[in-house]
Amino acid sequence: MKPASLPVIRKELNHLGEDELRQLVLRLGRFKKENKELLHYLLFEADYEEGFRQNIMEHIDTLFAEISHRNYYYIKKSVRKIMREVRKYIRYSGNKETEVVLLTHFLKAMRKITPSITRDRVLRSLYERTHDSTLKKIAALHEDLQLDYRQELDKLNKG
Repeated sequence: MKPASLPVIRKELNHLGEDELRQLVLRLGRFKKENKELLHYLLFEADYEEGFRQNIMEHIDTLFAEISHRNYYYIKKSVRKIMREVRKYIRYSGNKETEVVLLTHFLKAMRKITPSITRDRVLRSLYERTHDSTLKKIAALHEDLQLDYRQELDKLNKG
């Protein structure tokens, strides 16, 4: 996701009222170096969460495709970096369903890594911890969504 330039953001801010600006700035204060990306999300992508999810999932796929498969050290380092980015985007959204969708997609991408993550203790542990936390997050969703996402995770583990 490439953030908009400051002049474009400034023009968009001119269209907002005082209360809306105050809320944006207060939320912006919670973050440090990612301020520009968060502001981009709030102004341009918050209204269409599905598009935001698709962009991030494509970004995750791109990052996984760029992983060096020479040895497990580089794989672990890259997977941790990708997980940090996924968590950053989850914080931007604040939507529980988006969180579950992005974590599930991350787990799917991890399963596709070659050589297999099951051969490395650290990668396997990261996968299992992420899987368990995703299951806990699914419990906070609506019952219909819970069933869908649990089935998706079960299918992922069987595959």
